Amino acid sequence: MTSKKRPSVYITRRLPDIVETRMRELFDAELNVDDAPRSQDELVAALRRVDVLVPTVMDRIDAALIEEAGPNLKLIASFSNGTDHVDVEAAARKGITVTNTPGVLTEDTADMAMALILAVPRRLAEGARILTDAQGDWAGWSPTWMLGHRIWGKRLGIIGMGRIGTAVARRAKACGLSIHYHNRHRVSAATEEALEATYWDSLDQMLARVDIVSINCPSTPATYHLMSARRLALMQPTSYLVNTARGGVVDEMALIKCIREGRIAGAGLDVFENEPTVNPRLLRLANENKVVLLPHMSSSTIESRIDMGEKVIINIRTYFDGHRPPDRVLPGRN
Repeated sequence: MTSKKRPSVYITRRLPDIVETRMRELFDAELNVDDAPRSQDELVAALRRVDVLVPTVMDRIDAALIEEAGPNLKLIASFSNGTDHVDVEAAARKGITVTNTPGVLTEDTADMAMALILAVPRRLAEGARILTDAQGDWAGWSPTWMLGHRIWGKRLGIIGMGRIGTAVARRAKACGLSIHYHNRHRVSAATEEALEATYWDSLDQMLARVDIVSINCPSTPATYHLMSARRLALMQPTSYLVNTARGGVVDEMALIKCIREGRIAGAGLDVFENEPTVNPRLLRLANENKVVLLPHMSSSTIESRIDMGEKVIINIRTYFDGHRPPDRVLPGRN
């Protein structure tokens, strides 16, 4: 009896050892040992010969690339929560299934959003830099030195009250923030009651009334530049913006202009419009202690990466066992 052929799997970036080991055990898996980003030519060559592509959010799997796929490619099992980097419609036209890894980044991303909510008004990054730049030789405490703003009693406006937004709200409520939110659909009455949350069907009205804005919505055509120049102008001069979702949700140039002109107090950003490139104007604002910038690390815990890898493996195995993968992404729903 001949054994069943193992699917060939091409992985674009290095994954945790335990995940890669399991993939090698189960599949004919090609690893990225040096973790260098794959070139376009490398991706094209892979798509022409393998059964499964495992990309990450930093890989642009657009319609032109998908068109190069060979007849063997049946599954794009993305190692990511979102799938805005994959043209799901183009994949469907080629008969290629797309999956993702939802639901495993919630707590880690919410932790980082809360960290930025604290870091920006309390000037944490600036304070840490003072000590390191001075090699520990600082003047000492003074009643008027390094004054930030208390977050207890302030209003937090959450854009996107899904799993992550709700997890942010739980943390923020424990820190004494008043919860406000804007979402496509109102959350359940039980959730609103537990969080003592105020729902705004008008994003514009909410922005004008809160002290901190946390962006937790997905990246879709509808949310591209959702925080436009017009909407940023609605925020209070003392307010802060935190984004741990996707860079394209914010008009970055408009945000820079607002901060530079003092029309909002500052921002904490873990995502950027043109990743991995960061706008030099944002870097200058960071050097002036007006923004806190992080290198897209909200979900960067070993626990989340292992959980994501396990989901990728389950999606691949389920597909090649002849069943519908549990995390299939349908066209129009990414």
